[in-house]
Amino acid sequence: MNVSELARQLRVPIKELYDILPEFGFDIGRKAIKVDDRVAGQIQKQWRWMIRQWRDKQSRAVEEKKRLEKEARRAAGKTVVLPGVITVRDFAARLLLPITTVIGELMKNGILASLNERIDADTATIIANDLGYSVNREEVSSTSQNESATEELKVTLEGEDQSKLVPRAPVIVVMGHVDHGKTKLLDTIRKTNVIETEAGGITQHIGAYQVVKKNRAITFIDTPGHEAFTVMRSRGARIADIAILVVAADDGVMPQTVEAIKIIQAAKLPLVVAVNKIDKPDANLEKVKTGLTQHGIQPEEWGGNVPVVGISAKTGENIDKLLETLLLVADIEAEKIRANPSRAAIGTIIEAHVDKGEGPVATVLIQGGTLHSGDPLVVNNKIYGTVRAMKDWRTENVKEAGPSMPVRILGFKAAPEVGDILDVSRVGGAEKVQKTKAQPASASKYAPVKAASTSDGAPEEEAAKKKFFNIVVRADVLGSLEAILASLEKLRHEEVGVKVVAKGLGNITETDVLSAETAGGIILGFHVVPAAGIENFSRVKKVAIHQFKVIYDLLNFVRDELEKMLPPEIIRTEYGNVKILAIFRTDKKAMTVGGRVEIGKLVPGAAVRVNRAGEFIGEGKIVTVQSGKQEVKEAHAGQECGMRYEGRIALEVGDVLEEYSEEVKKRKLGF
Repeated sequence: MNVSELARQLRVPIKELYDILPEFGFDIGRKAIKVDDRVAGQIQKQWRWMIRQWRDKQSRAVEEKKRLEKEARRAAGKTVVLPGVITVRDFAARLLLPITTVIGELMKNGILASLNERIDADTATIIANDLGYSVNREEVSSTSQNESATEELKVTLEGEDQSKLVPRAPVIVVMGHVDHGKTKLLDTIRKTNVIETEAGGITQHIGAYQVVKKNRAITFIDTPGHEAFTVMRSRGARIADIAILVVAADDGVMPQTVEAIKIIQAAKLPLVVAVNKIDKPDANLEKVKTGLTQHGIQPEEWGGNVPVVGISAKTGENIDKLLETLLLVADIEAEKIRANPSRAAIGTIIEAHVDKGEGPVATVLIQGGTLHSGDPLVVNNKIYGTVRAMKDWRTENVKEAGPSMPVRILGFKAAPEVGDILDVSRVGGAEKVQKTKAQPASASKYAPVKAASTSDGAPEEEAAKKKFFNIVVRADVLGSLEAILASLEKLRHEEVGVKVVAKGLGNITETDVLSAETAGGIILGFHVVPAAGIENFSRVKKVAIHQFKVIYDLLNFVRDELEKMLPPEIIRTEYGNVKILAIFRTDKKAMTVGGRVEIGKLVPGAAVRVNRAGEFIGEGKIVTVQSGKQEVKEAHAGQECGMRYEGRIALEVGDVLEEYSEEVKKRKLGF
């Protein structure tokens, strides 16, 4: 029997068969093509026992390898520095271990956590110790700077003179699963059509808007719903007073709905649930309420404290009721929704980018005081410039902006980071920031997708064996750049990976082209265009530039390119063996011969391996098969036939031809 046929019957790769058999006394040789039928029968009888023993041994070997690696790390004094809170993905990157290994250790300790979920320092310390690392606590974590700044802002606002506080507009954050109608809801409220300006109908930036209901202003923050924008959503929650959780009546609670609930609960925000799309025939309000209770949200109708309002953003049904509910919740929280408009302005950067004509621009939500034209822009104790102009959400120029008002500010010398705190009162002693047309000063903390830490978390020696798709990423705003980098980190595979060799904000520059040329990569632009003359320069340098407006399209492009880098899978099908009994005619590189099919079948058009005296001597092809004087589509075992053979090897009587076909199949990444 052919070894390949035996492997097919046992449903095991040939290479694995060669590895397993010697372990159980069947040393057939790694170059063997055939195995004795009697031996093959013995193998088949014992196979279940052998494969079970083999896999148990492999499992023990893997566990032993992990144990030795852990002991080696402990002996080498490996240390990891951990912050108070860290995502599983970042934790794996710091340990330089595959995410699957870390998640496996968490599961052993009874913790089910996805790669984007956060774990506290105590949990991370236990897992790190189990993996052989010593742990040092990070006194001030760079990953938590925004959280610290937000806490400092909170302390500042709470420390205001109570006699100077006046009511301000409530700030509402809108959250929920992708395509559940968040932006359409705001669109209906504002009576504008912002949704059409977002490519693909998906919100890709944080937007802040104000509306008026019953002569009271309400500020809304729209957060993206696609999973790539997790970081942006959590930022939206930190600066809001009340959250609207939008849930589609036909879909119910979805994965990103659950994530939004966790963010809202962590921020301890008052909550109103808007069940959208109640105009659809398959809308099921009760199903949505049931799903919410499973995640700790009790509707008022069921004895809880969370208002649930059924709405239709499409038809406008119950939108007024939702706004009235928000104002009611704001009245309940009135003591917290106050600010001092007479102090120097303080607020949070909710969007930042570099505009081609206006330079660095940022959207700021003023949370205390009043910002005036000409005020210094003090961010992180650095003077970023002076307020040259301010525009409200309708793009109308304004001279001042009070509490709860979002404004687009021109006058920055460098784009600040999303989540930074603007505090005009700290102008004394603040140093000036250097002017730049490029990315935010500390955008480097959003690290490129590197081989060791962000392709699959594997050690450098393993990553060195991989093929990498080198890219330069340019985006219009920091939030989008973060989202793209976070999504690229998820494109992980054992054989191929993504490496971001450079990144930045604003239009594509000559530096980007040179970076891509040096790395042998390409440039991906998101809502940006090449600067003047760059397209010609890139053609000279043979660097491709691809531009995108929807993050799905960019990620799908990268995924397709990675799949092209995967070596194809070759599927070999064995047909049968034929023994040559007669030579009828010999031509140049072709022969007409006769033979008898011994195993399987013989079909025209397939390749053959030529074996002489049990040794492989070459390959050829069967062009046609004849039975009698008729060409046939196949000849079966025991049947004699004629055939037309093509190949460099001249056949002889007694040769055995093993016929097979190969199919080259494009491999998929599987994510």
